[in-house]
Amino acid sequence: MASVSVDDWARTLWEYHHVGHALKKADSIIVLGSHDTRVAERGAGLFLGGWAPLLLLSGHLGSLTSGMWSRSEAEIFADVAAGMGVPRERMLVEARSTNTGENVDFSRQLLADEGLLPRRAIAVQKPYMERRTLATFQQRWPELDVTVTSPQIAFDDYPTQAISKDDLIHIMVGDLQRLIVYGQKGWSAPQDVPPEVLEAYRGLLAAGYTRRFIPDST
Repeated sequence: MASVSVDDWARTLWEYHHVGHALKKADSIIVLGSHDTRVAERGAGLFLGGWAPLLLLSGHLGSLTSGMWSRSEAEIFADVAAGMGVPRERMLVEARSTNTGENVDFSRQLLADEGLLPRRAIAVQKPYMERRTLATFQQRWPELDVTVTSPQIAFDDYPTQAISKDDLIHIMVGDLQRLIVYGQKGWSAPQDVPPEVLEAYRGLLAAGYTRRFIPDST
């Protein structure tokens, strides 16, 4: 019974983290770096599908990749995109940012340095970080019309050899906490969290899914 409850709670968080945006043509595609190269594949696929004429890859090394890779997330993602057929001259690489706020700020600065002032962008992130990505853009770049998307992968299909379902649940709990705490601190736009999502969140915390929890926050 406990394992069923954990799965139910996890699926509730998974669904909440998705924002359900419909794609629309944009000036640029901004791919936020991470440990999951499927995000790069999604961004490259959107570029190749004609959704925007520019692909920006953003990310240095974060908490999950600093012990995995010796090159920046953005550089590795750019290689993935190039391998899928995206021309290097249609890419920009932002390899300084180490968190979501910096992804937004440094991408905006890089575009401005190139003389580009996009009005509409597609942001590509991991499935369970769609909502936090949207909240960060809303707070830090509010004039940008941003559509958020992610690899089109179901909850049961997301785990890999590198990230187990258990790992995924720990990360989703931590990301929901950050969504709440960062909204309170003004680092991202506050989001409404329905009671059933809070119930699932608290249930997972009680079940021990605290590995990615910020210890000084509740």
